[in-house]
Amino acid sequence: MWPFNHVPRAQLSRRYGFELSERWLEHVQRSSVRVSSCSGSFVSAHGLTLTNQHCALDCLSRLSSHQHDLLEQGFYARTAAAEPVCPGYAILGLEQISDVTARIRHATAGRAGQAFEQALEGETARIEAECSQGNSGPRASCEVVGLHHGGLYELYRYRRYDDVRLVFAPEKEIAQFGGDPDNFNFPRFDLDVTFLRAYEQGRPALTPEHLTWSRSALAPNELTFISGTPGSTERQRTSAELAFLRDHALVEELTQLAGYRGFLTEYGERGREARRWSTPDLYRVENTFKELYGAREALLEPSFFQRLVAREQELRQRVDADPAFCREYGGAWEAIEEALRRSAPFARDWLWIEGPPGFRPPWAKTSLFFWARSLVRAGAERLRDNAERLPEYGESRLPALERRLLAPQPLDREFEIAKLAFGLSALREALGADHPFVRKVLGRAAPAELARELVQGSALERVAERTRLWRGGQAAVLESRDRMIQLALAIDSEGRALRARHSAELDSVLAKHGERVARARFAVYGMQAAPDATSSPRLSFGTIRGWREPRTGQLVPAFTTLGGVFQRATGRAPYALPRSWLRQRAQLALDTPFNFATDDDVVGGNSGSPVLNRHGELVGLLFDGNLHSLGGAYGFDIALNRAVAVDARAIRHALEVIYGARRLTRELAGGSP
Repeated sequence: MWPFNHVPRAQLSRRYGFELSERWLEHVQRSSVRVSSCSGSFVSAHGLTLTNQHCALDCLSRLSSHQHDLLEQGFYARTAAAEPVCPGYAILGLEQISDVTARIRHATAGRAGQAFEQALEGETARIEAECSQGNSGPRASCEVVGLHHGGLYELYRYRRYDDVRLVFAPEKEIAQFGGDPDNFNFPRFDLDVTFLRAYEQGRPALTPEHLTWSRSALAPNELTFISGTPGSTERQRTSAELAFLRDHALVEELTQLAGYRGFLTEYGERGREARRWSTPDLYRVENTFKELYGAREALLEPSFFQRLVAREQELRQRVDADPAFCREYGGAWEAIEEALRRSAPFARDWLWIEGPPGFRPPWAKTSLFFWARSLVRAGAERLRDNAERLPEYGESRLPALERRLLAPQPLDREFEIAKLAFGLSALREALGADHPFVRKVLGRAAPAELARELVQGSALERVAERTRLWRGGQAAVLESRDRMIQLALAIDSEGRALRARHSAELDSVLAKHGERVARARFAVYGMQAAPDATSSPRLSFGTIRGWREPRTGQLVPAFTTLGGVFQRATGRAPYALPRSWLRQRAQLALDTPFNFATDDDVVGGNSGSPVLNRHGELVGLLFDGNLHSLGGAYGFDIALNRAVAVDARAIRHALEVIYGARRLTRELAGGSP
């Protein structure tokens, strides 16, 4: 998974006979986008954006009602005026990459521990603020990306579209056909597709750089490219870090997810409305659980883990054999091991009380608490100098947070109460009834009793109230009598203390000495390997092909067809087809390729990525991987790891025959929306 400015052209030429031009690369980079936490691509000159249906779950859920469940029924805007806004969504397209390694190194030189972490975060905030407020204009969004764990720092400048509207989404039954049993498996038969549109100043955005639709047939072994924003990998972590993940962090996360999955499953069985509200959360939890479970299984495989250890030992031997390298990089691995050992006693408190940015333990998963904590912390952080703030409240990131906080979002109070009651019970079980934090949160109340009191005592579902507190800052927050705000204020000091400890004793050590390990790897091997994924734009390349299952010896073919979905259908969830497909079966060309597999390197976050041929034309839409790809966070096996995509021919055929989406197909052919 290569950054666009570090694609190994010689390797492409040698392995596949493909000469990559600068124009090809620029076109694909500017046509590819990030959509929420997923990937996507512009597919017309008028802001039309292709991504997965599962990447639009929040949009579909927020736009649904009791009478019109867009997840179940699907959606198609027959006119431009009928395209509704997706609340809180944004589309980001990468415009420019620049190297800022020297600035970061200068700011952190000679520092250690918390001083190193503060210098790194402070300089990062300054660089991002300069970019966002400089010559980029108000639509710019800037992010400093650390590559090779601090071996290289680059500034990514994006063009941001905050007005995102829904154009088309199929029914959940076909978008997620096979459900959790088929997830991360193959063969697959899913139309996991959604079309959104980027708007500027109330009109469809002009996107002259966009992907064109290929009509040529795909064949096994054909060269493919996948352009997207893979979330994170740990391939360059030390063996000590990977062992800590395997034995501690992943175990805790899986425990949390397993319990939450059980709760969501039970809640969805309470009735149609309960199922409508819980379905998006359940999909995400099942997907994440399977992904993390597979990742841990890979680390538990002795031969796989031993290969990772052997790779590290080779590097350390090369460093130890060179006196200059030894002086520069020696002791880095030992420092990381010691920091991990010291962090183990408070690792559980950290994960259940504070956790890394973007992660929420079960008790904090309600929308009301997310709004409350964000308002409490934003009020305090905005009074600080930009360089001293928590990173997620930096000046360059506040506009995105504000839009997310103040976007209209429907709320079901009974679901909020049930989620919070479950989460509080899980918190008490994990940390114990006598834990100071648990006693502070619960007092003498039962979890269900407190959950109902907190939710019923909050008015944060009203956009006007959130807006008032956001604009009023810390003063307004401190005066608020909102029960959820009061809870967030009451426990903020515990979370901040854990965060400060985690930063000083672990994060700063991993950042500083991880950078030394990365520089050692650079010194020994150069740029022979792609950097770990960092939710930044990447390009991977491979070929269309199946694989042979090592346990059974069975050859898994690379393609499925539309006819296969009717053979697999049972009429019962998760193998039930929507009525639109059953009605139009006779009109479908059942030999049309539906889903296919490639040996491109992808991980979570790549969902919605365009699959391209050597001409830069769109031939498919990535939506999953196979079971073997679940170990991709730690290593890539080209013999077994596969990416799974929807064939572009199936998408067009379904749009034309099943959905009658002629306005959409005309636009894909070059027409106006």
